[in-house]
Amino acid sequence: MIMNRRTFILSIGPVAVAGACVGPVQAHHSFAMFDKSRLVTVKGTLTKLEWTNPHVYLFVSGKGDDGKAQEYMVEAGSINLLSRKGWKVNTVKVGEALSISFFPLRDGHPGGLLDSVTLANGIVMKE
Repeated sequence: MIMNRRTFILSIGPVAVAGACVGPVQAHHSFAMFDKSRLVTVKGTLTKLEWTNPHVYLFVSGKGDDGKAQEYMVEAGSINLLSRKGWKVNTVKVGEALSISFFPLRDGHPGGLLDSVTLANGIVMKE
């Protein structure tokens, strides 16, 4: 079957239009897992920093509500987002004492979504 030009254009038209309308798409998870109505602050020591995309993670050893040692995993934005807010890979260092504020996980696990970090020298870094 020989397809004339008009038939060909009409047959690929919807595909071409749909393809042209789609820009770069990023998959992203919901932030519903974080309780944005509460802000938790923990004083402790940075034990690990994952300076990676799509999210940076800070691991802080501090004390839980019961006074016992607790490891918190706090999720931050992307490297690009943090960099635009003045962060560098060495802004926080493993072994450094700090205070970290975050919106806690709804399921009760120790961790959450970063709001800010107060460094030992008093500088506050916002997420």
